[in-house]
Amino acid sequence: MFDLFRKGLLAGIGAIVLTTEKVQEIAHRMVEEGKMSTEEAEKMAEELIQSGERQWDEINSRIAETLKKWTENANIVTRKEFEELKARVEILDQRVILLEDSQRKRDELADDL
Repeated sequence: MFDLFRKGLLAGIGAIVLTTEKVQEIAHRMVEEGKMSTEEAEKMAEELIQSGERQWDEINSRIAETLKKWTENANIVTRKEFEELKARVEILDQRVILLEDSQRKRDELADDL
């Protein structure tokens, strides 16, 4: 599931790069055709690029928030929670081993008596 989102984000990044190049290309063409000055074209291109970046940031924020809500609602364990539980299991495993060893020693002592 996360791989799908990752691929979507990477495709989006590629689209932004492509869009930036296209905006600059169109601005350059408009200058060559005399439809606007170099300054106007640069300003237009910059505004369009900034607008696209703001929209991309907003999309990323929405995706992150949606994923966060989805994982919370789906009761999916976070990496941190998993690591904490793993550490607790390891501690409990060691305690069980110690208790079993202790019981075995008591049983051996009782057999010797």
